[in-house]
Amino acid sequence: MKKAVFPGSFDPLTNGHMDIIARASQLFDQVIVAVGINTNKKGLFSVEQKVALAKEAVSDLPNVEVGVIDGLTVDFMKEQGARYIIRGLRNCKDFEYERDIAGMNSVLADVETVLLLAKPENQNISSSMVKEIGKMGADNMDKFVPPVVVEALKKQFNS
Repeated sequence: MKKAVFPGSFDPLTNGHMDIIARASQLFDQVIVAVGINTNKKGLFSVEQKVALAKEAVSDLPNVEVGVIDGLTVDFMKEQGARYIIRGLRNCKDFEYERDIAGMNSVLADVETVLLLAKPENQNISSSMVKEIGKMGADNMDKFVPPVVVEALKKQFNS
């Protein structure tokens, strides 16, 4: 069984993430969306909220599940019996970052990184930008995030 992990902070989960998850689910027997904590970013949602949002968003993909990473991705992968890391690339800056992380991961463990290119309509979507436009009260957030996340952002910014 080919099992892959798609790690990220998913704060919030975007349509770009969802596209990568859906495409990965066609390539692998099982995909685990692994919600982690990015210590370099201030989180908008708690880990529990991000897990709940991701579970709802991927509920129509039978071979996708959601988990939590509380350490190194490669350690989580070993626990899950996964050998593949899925990462999405929006631009050349992402490529350079992901190339370096892939190299480090391959030194730490016997894992393979699979890079999927973002579709043109998702190349400019980032969680940071989504948070910013969400704070400003944009009406058409569904262009950037799944419906469940639109509702969560509205609640978060109206509280």
